[in-house]
Amino acid sequence: MESQGGPYLNKGALCSPLGGARLCQLAMGCAVMAMVAHSAGYSGSHGVFCMAAWCCCFAVSVAVFFLDATRLHSYLRVSWDNLTVTWAACATLMYVTASVVYPLFFVRSECPYEGCQVRDFRIAVTVCSILGTLAYGAEVALCRARPGQIVVGYMATVPGLLKVVQAFVACIIFGALANGSQFSRYAATIYCVVVYASCFALTALVVIMTVCKRTKTVRCMPFDRFVVVCTFLEVLLYLSASVVWPVFCFDTKYGSPWRPSWCPQGKCPWDSQVVVSVFSCVNFGLYLTDLLYSQRVRFGSTRLPANSRV
Repeated sequence: MESQGGPYLNKGALCSPLGGARLCQLAMGCAVMAMVAHSAGYSGSHGVFCMAAWCCCFAVSVAVFFLDATRLHSYLRVSWDNLTVTWAACATLMYVTASVVYPLFFVRSECPYEGCQVRDFRIAVTVCSILGTLAYGAEVALCRARPGQIVVGYMATVPGLLKVVQAFVACIIFGALANGSQFSRYAATIYCVVVYASCFALTALVVIMTVCKRTKTVRCMPFDRFVVVCTFLEVLLYLSASVVWPVFCFDTKYGSPWRPSWCPQGKCPWDSQVVVSVFSCVNFGLYLTDLLYSQRVRFGSTRLPANSRV
């Protein structure tokens, strides 16, 4: 069979800093899963989350590496550059969370009843997870648009990466809301939940439209202007929720400013309300930063040479 249009395999998938970062991701993911399955172990919802995060990241990273090495991604009807940098940012956040949660719940200074070998494996899992975080972070850094560079994908810009962080923080908020936060007691707190869901939907819409190359479906205005309008609306909504939620959860008229003594550890509504309040302020700051950066972003549809990203 004759080869047309160049080699089928992409040497840059291996012989480049980006390829090296992806190989490190696969190596660390494989090491983490092997050690957890062999001896480190996991249990409970926190352990299941960590294992699910590592397995998900490894599976998707294998697919990304394979598609990039074989150039089969050209047959997909997506923006490959936007998809890969979006996934790398998401995987970085998942690995960061797992790298904090796993040692917090499973690593102890003293040896557990299973023996010191289990403790040592759990420490090794934590170290490999941190190294995996650095590998995914390196991919984000390599793919991120540089100042003065022609931007070919929105997700490679600071506002695009912030969109991933905003969605991740929103998932943390949803988790806290579902963990007995008692948000249905007042109409005001229900309004806050609607705000969180609406902003998450808008953020996800922007990311999906960018990754799926559907930015031209917005016919009433340029896509970058559409993004700024959405971000401005999200800033206003999160500002209101960041004020309303603490008032209706911690004011003495509606709730308690201090943690109740009768509240059980790990299943206290007050704890969930604090988490929602804190991360509401965090996401407000992220959306505000996004809005400020979005004023300066203009991106084109032409593709840069492959060596310009590494």
